[in-house]
Amino acid sequence: MSNEMSALVARAQSGDAEAFGLIYDRYVDEVFRFVSDRVRDRQAAEDLTSETFVRALRNLGALRPDGDVTAWLTTIARNLTGESPWQSVEVPVAEIRDRAEGSPMADPAKTAMDRLVNAELIAGVNQLSAPQRQYIVLRYLRELSIDEIALVMGKTPEALKTIQYKALRALRGLLSVGVVMPA
Repeated sequence: MSNEMSALVARAQSGDAEAFGLIYDRYVDEVFRFVSDRVRDRQAAEDLTSETFVRALRNLGALRPDGDVTAWLTTIARNLTGESPWQSVEVPVAEIRDRAEGSPMADPAKTAMDRLVNAELIAGVNQLSAPQRQYIVLRYLRELSIDEIALVMGKTPEALKTIQYKALRALRGLLSVGVVMPA
């Protein structure tokens, strides 16, 4: 996070309403896009975006001044939408076609194998405990650092390393030999 944003967070935490307003202005569109991609109803997305910021204001003390505001707000919004990070998001066919037009055709056999591996990986992750699932999503899908994950999950980096070890060990036991696991 920039020094400017860190200072803004610190001001908001000390009760400066204008500082929180500036944080709101900076992130409201990003949170709204995140929520509206998941609920697909404008009114519900607006309501959930508002509730995200109400909860953020109520729990502002949980955010470290040097923490990742985007990850923090996204986690609040995800919890409000009731979304598991592993749920699929519907994508219109036209959007898929538009993405594919600029790229060479993928090998159908590779595409099929990738789908099978992804389905097996998702099924395995869904069998993990909630903290293990959350860690795997934040670390390997959102690509957050250990420090950022510690902020989001409210755990120490040492505790997260234990969660990671146990999650990856459990996944190795759940997945077939052909699935490549992170180190």
